[in-house]
Amino acid sequence: MTELVLSRVFDAPRPMVFRAFVDPEQLAAWFGPVGWHVPRESVEIEPKPGGVQRFTMVNDDDPSMTSPVNATFVEVVENELIIGEEPFGDLVMRVRIEFHDEEGGRTLLKITQGPYSTEMESNAREGWNSSFTKLDAVLAGS
Repeated sequence: MTELVLSRVFDAPRPMVFRAFVDPEQLAAWFGPVGWHVPRESVEIEPKPGGVQRFTMVNDDDPSMTSPVNATFVEVVENELIIGEEPFGDLVMRVRIEFHDEEGGRTLLKITQGPYSTEMESNAREGWNSSFTKLDAVLAGS
């Protein structure tokens, strides 16, 4: 088993990037790889320890293909940190999302997620990077 570790710099201030993860409207606008979307009505977020994060990703070409998320927040530090857990078969998938200031009002986002098999880690990396393409557009206001 392995962990996914991924960093990305966004051209937006830390509070704006943080909100994109905890505001239901914004999350629905960007989450999921290209070719998938998150219906706003499926999103429920309570960004506090013990709070829920639930939503469903739906395939654009075949809406019968869905991928639900049903996670629990373990730790939330506004504009700094989100830690969540989700049952994943016999395992518990854990994600740690850190938000750091970068020069020029930009934000360094660091994600640590796992445990994964090597193949699943590669798929998750591809999914996050694809989602971040959509997040860039949301943060730019387009």
